[in-house]
Amino acid sequence: MSSDDVHSRLDALEQRVAALEGRPAAPAREPSGGSVAYQGRLAEPLALEWDIHVDPAQVLDLPDAPRTDVLAALGHPLRAAMVRRLAEAGPATTAELQEAAELGSTGQLYHHLKSLTGCGLVEQDKRGSYRLRPQATVPALVLLTAASDIAGQLRS
Repeated sequence: MSSDDVHSRLDALEQRVAALEGRPAAPAREPSGGSVAYQGRLAEPLALEWDIHVDPAQVLDLPDAPRTDVLAALGHPLRAAMVRRLAEAGPATTAELQEAAELGSTGQLYHHLKSLTGCGLVEQDKRGSYRLRPQATVPALVLLTAASDIAGQLRS
């Protein structure tokens, strides 16, 4: 299979995923010859496999607002603590999230949950607990890992 065939199939797949998620798809582009990739496999708290390869030019052409909403949500230490709690142990009640983030009031908790749910990182399940959206779990861990790398926390 040629490189052009792979890119065509990837573009088609991205269009289908965008349609399923109810978001506008990025326009298909000619490959720039480069690639940004990340992957992940997670067994707990749920089994997921993720493998993304994207042309950097395509990523740079996307609108900034949705991605900066995600980065802003993860950029707050209390929200990062809540995301870490959900990634480590799975769904949590509001009381468990309030404890994980060391928040004094439920008003503060709901303020931070609004940011996390609004950008698509977290969702409320049918039992009233909160969880990382399955589609967001590996990407959120990649973002936290990349931020740790940039901050120099991964180098010994």
